[in-house]
Amino acid sequence: MAGKSGIILFTVAALSGVVSIAYLKGIPAYFSQAWASSDASDAAPMPPPPQVPVAEVVTRVIAPSSEFTGVVTAAKTVELRPRIGGTIEAVSVPEGGLVERGQLLFQIDSRPFEVALQNAQAQLQRAEVLLSQAATDLDRSQRLVPSGAISSKTYDDAMSRKRERQAQVLEAKAAVAAAELDLSYARVTAPIAGRVDRVLVTEGNLVVGATGASATLLTTIVSVDPIHVYFDIDEPTYLSFPTEARPQANREDDPSLPVAVGLTTENGYPHAGALDFIGNRIDRSTGTIRARAVLANPDGRLTSGLFARVKLATSAPRQTVLIDDQAVGTDQGRRYVLVLGAADTVEYRPVELGPMRDGLRVVASGLNPGETIIIKGLVRPGMQVTPNRIAMAPDQRSVEALADGGAQEARR
Repeated sequence: MAGKSGIILFTVAALSGVVSIAYLKGIPAYFSQAWASSDASDAAPMPPPPQVPVAEVVTRVIAPSSEFTGVVTAAKTVELRPRIGGTIEAVSVPEGGLVERGQLLFQIDSRPFEVALQNAQAQLQRAEVLLSQAATDLDRSQRLVPSGAISSKTYDDAMSRKRERQAQVLEAKAAVAAAELDLSYARVTAPIAGRVDRVLVTEGNLVVGATGASATLLTTIVSVDPIHVYFDIDEPTYLSFPTEARPQANREDDPSLPVAVGLTTENGYPHAGALDFIGNRIDRSTGTIRARAVLANPDGRLTSGLFARVKLATSAPRQTVLIDDQAVGTDQGRRYVLVLGAADTVEYRPVELGPMRDGLRVVASGLNPGETIIIKGLVRPGMQVTPNRIAMAPDQRSVEALADGGAQEARR
């Protein structure tokens, strides 16, 4: 047993030595493989720069402008009231329609005024007869005074009587003119051309005539063409106006600033006009000044009372840079864009923005004509990118995408 144990121990020791030798011999081979794989990974190529869409800024000659909210107002508004009282005999108002100046709208019973005119004419005839008699008496007195047949006082009385009759004739003529005027007022006509409202007094009603607000209101009329748009300009915009831009009624070469107007349901500003009026003081409660634009309205689409969007050009046209809104980023309240710089590296550029113009954002400062910006993509300043050039305007990109899709479909 002792001999067998020695043999077993020897065998185990021998096997252990073989395993150790094999283990030691395998160490250089393992590390050599590891070092080879490490060298291979170091020699692997870097991934390509990310591809991002870029576009060159759009440059156009545009007049700097500001946008406001205004209200459409008729240039003329008339409350139609009768000048005389009486009974309404006929109504010929095209409610809601257009009327011309001088068009008959209401007819008041004219018979009392015809009688008054006849009475005034009769009084005029009587005064003229009395004047003729007084003139005859004065001529007679003039012939008798030199001979002493009548006294000087009698002559003076005849002279005064003639002058009195002359005044009576003038008074009678004025009464006739007043009666004719009252008779003409029985025809209530449109004082201006425009659109008439509904009838407030119908046939058979008695109306009160006067020259003030106590007269009965018959209807209202508003002018249609031209039309006014009132809006309020903030103080900084007002101060940016050139001094000569304020409208002057007594100047033939009035350089009024152009104004464009759009309604709430319209795209853009299809109605062109001009600045017609600027108030004489700033309202300190709002920090604004009242302004007015005048526009042509031949089709009558612009109706008094409508809300309107107003775009006012604040200075002469100049070169302006425009970009897509989605290229603008925000950094703690500051707006910026990423510019494609030298060697296709990304540059950070703060910008000041203006209003929208034809789907693009106006850049007031920060970008120069000819520069290329990154439209979108997860990149940071200093990175190198692979530019994919596209159109700046979103609608042009849609057209290009459709064209590319059609070309690919044709190749298939």
